[in-house]
Amino acid sequence: MAPHFVSRLLLIVLAGASVLFLATAQNTTAQNGTFDPLKYVNQLIGTNNGGNVFAGATLPYGMAKAVADVDGQNTGGFSTDQSNVVGFSHMHDSGTGGNPSLGNFPLFPQYCPGDVLDNCNFLREARATKYKLESVVATPGYFALELGSGIKAEMTVTEHAALYHFTFPTSTSASGTNPLILLDLTDLNASRQNATVSVDEDGRIKGNGTFIPSFGSGSFMLYFCADFQGATIKDTGIWVNNRAGTEPKSIFVTRGINLFYLEAGSWVQFERPSNGVISARVGVSFISTDQACQNAEQEISDAEWDFAGIKKTAEDAWREKLNVVSIDSGGASQDLITNFYSSIYRTMMSPQNYTGENPLWESSEPYFDSFYCIWDLFRSQLPFLTIVDPNTLTSIIRSLLDTYKHLGWLPDCRMSLCKGFTQGGSNADVVLADAYVKNLTSSSPSSTIDWELAYQAVLNDAENEPIDWSNEGRGGLMSWKALNYIPYLDYDYLGFGTNSRSISRTLEYSYNDFSLATIAKGLGKEDEYTKYMARSTNWQNLWKSDTKSAINGKDTGFTGFFQPKYLNGTWGSMDPIACSPLAGFCSLTSNPQETFEDSIWEYQFYVPHAMPQLITLSGGNAAFISRLQFLHTSGLTNIGNEPSFLTSFLYHYASRPGLSSYQVHQYVPSLFNDTTIGLPGNDDSGAMASFTAFIMMGLFPNPGQNIYFITAPYFASISITSPITGKTAVIKSTNFDPTYQRIYIQNATLDGKPYTKSWIGHELFTEGGTLELTLGANESSTWGTSTGDLPPTVVVGTQEEYGGEMRF
Repeated sequence: MAPHFVSRLLLIVLAGASVLFLATAQNTTAQNGTFDPLKYVNQLIGTNNGGNVFAGATLPYGMAKAVADVDGQNTGGFSTDQSNVVGFSHMHDSGTGGNPSLGNFPLFPQYCPGDVLDNCNFLREARATKYKLESVVATPGYFALELGSGIKAEMTVTEHAALYHFTFPTSTSASGTNPLILLDLTDLNASRQNATVSVDEDGRIKGNGTFIPSFGSGSFMLYFCADFQGATIKDTGIWVNNRAGTEPKSIFVTRGINLFYLEAGSWVQFERPSNGVISARVGVSFISTDQACQNAEQEISDAEWDFAGIKKTAEDAWREKLNVVSIDSGGASQDLITNFYSSIYRTMMSPQNYTGENPLWESSEPYFDSFYCIWDLFRSQLPFLTIVDPNTLTSIIRSLLDTYKHLGWLPDCRMSLCKGFTQGGSNADVVLADAYVKNLTSSSPSSTIDWELAYQAVLNDAENEPIDWSNEGRGGLMSWKALNYIPYLDYDYLGFGTNSRSISRTLEYSYNDFSLATIAKGLGKEDEYTKYMARSTNWQNLWKSDTKSAINGKDTGFTGFFQPKYLNGTWGSMDPIACSPLAGFCSLTSNPQETFEDSIWEYQFYVPHAMPQLITLSGGNAAFISRLQFLHTSGLTNIGNEPSFLTSFLYHYASRPGLSSYQVHQYVPSLFNDTTIGLPGNDDSGAMASFTAFIMMGLFPNPGQNIYFITAPYFASISITSPITGKTAVIKSTNFDPTYQRIYIQNATLDGKPYTKSWIGHELFTEGGTLELTLGANESSTWGTSTGDLPPTVVVGTQEEYGGEMRF
């Protein structure tokens, strides 16, 4: 879900942020003297002030994600807000908005005064303990901190299991000498409906619970299996509320009367070992408790709980992913290098690979989850994976298609095996079109995408309305087909959903139909191509040429905006600044309007496939640029929300690519930087991260089309080696300036030959090549400004092509 915007006029450096980064960078020196990208990953970026970034231990796209959970900003589990630690749990999502997600079955270590069981703190509020900010260490595959009690916690992970080391200091008899570790049958959002737990004489704790997803419908069951090593077990039992006993050894709990949330779980008490270290291994599964135990035993063998080896395996997995990209910094600061590699790192935490953990249907296809949400991810995060990790993206798309095959619909949002809420259009359509036009493939001949199945899935979104279109597909299709727009207060008896967002849904449905037409064209389905290209023009039906806009009663000077329209064709009215940072946030549940999470001022530019027509409606290039400039300088835009991404680059279509370069340099690093508050909104599963990484590379996609806008990079040279072809794309800057006074492209060459286009295709990454950009301090009036050098667009209804050659 897209974020609430936090306005920042100046870059604020949080006190202690540099100290925290030093902690994250330790023990990541290069091997054999070669460059080690892990040195430049700061997992604490965005862990405060609403970034909601997961800071803990994970593998790329891993299901197990271990970190300390706090009682403050805990959407991603941990925050550097210095609130209290309430547990250490094994599964999380990263950068999401709304309610906290996952954080199931946390462990918590403590001494109980006098070693009296009734003196232990079992309740979450009672056990909450401050942590020492300077003790936090976060590196790829590892997380550690020290509690105010003196107990130290370290953790690392495999795919489906977490391994913890808890180090208990020497204690006195008064404060307790026998360490106790409890397990809580809860999650971060306290959404548990019911749960079961049991503990045996060897200290193995097993159980399960039924939980509610944080931004979706239905419920899911999760299972766990926890074992301990390193100390002699003194006793075991269960706890309920703030009391515990040694009998019985199992319990079932539910919400209780009046939905009272009963806190409960199990515990194991130990004799303190001489070195103070007690290890905990926790396996998780969506299938069964037995599978949770098997996951733990297979991935962390009973014979040896090799913490250092597991940590190294995780580091090597991340090193392999990040080594695809290398740079010549050209004197750029370490802060910027850290921001760059940390952003790449965060693009690979979600979606999460739950293959083998899907109880909903049997399939040999991959299964990925935590699409949170595709409305956010389609714009830059998934296109970024097309470049740096096409093998995984191929598996992700096969998973989307397998979900369609078994559930009947492509997901728009999905988490924890549940259907998430649709936010606009059916934007998995754009993901598929983007992969299609970029000829996405895998290293494995057996791992291919069935494009006929993809076409049928996208066609289904366009033609069939589900009964519950708040969870999948599109609503209002009767009106869409008959009236060619989504009406304000639509009459829709085929399905149900939140009857709002008529403007933003009209715009998104138009582009979704363009995505369908794109795939149809490539598959030789000419009639369908013609039909859906015509439907992709429906956005024009909500343009009202005489609408004006004012801020605080003062006319902005612009006329012509999208407006809602009733079923009978008469116009409704919505203030163009509503839902902007100047007027208050709008979502599905909070102040729902005819646009979603942003204003008409922002959405007026969301016609990615028809920019020439939009420019004409806006009054021509000069008027269009004036609107863009006003959007970005008036406080109307929310760069912490995904609809703002594309508007930063639309100057390219009006023959001013230099202004796009200028605009994005206003955002990085002022709002996107390497501090704990270094994000202007929540990371949205890596959407903000990919936006940052693309900007620093000097490129940005128009997703669903084979177009990357070219702007001035942040380094002297960036090299990306395709994991599929082994070919290397190089983006090189001549006259590079690490103070960023020279941010305008003067001219360019591609493999030594003059290159005048302001955009480039994905072939650069699959076939390799060197794009060399000469930079200057002033905007060029010639490079990328001629009509034939503009990003291409097919003008519907004619054979005319605008800009360069359009490829399908």
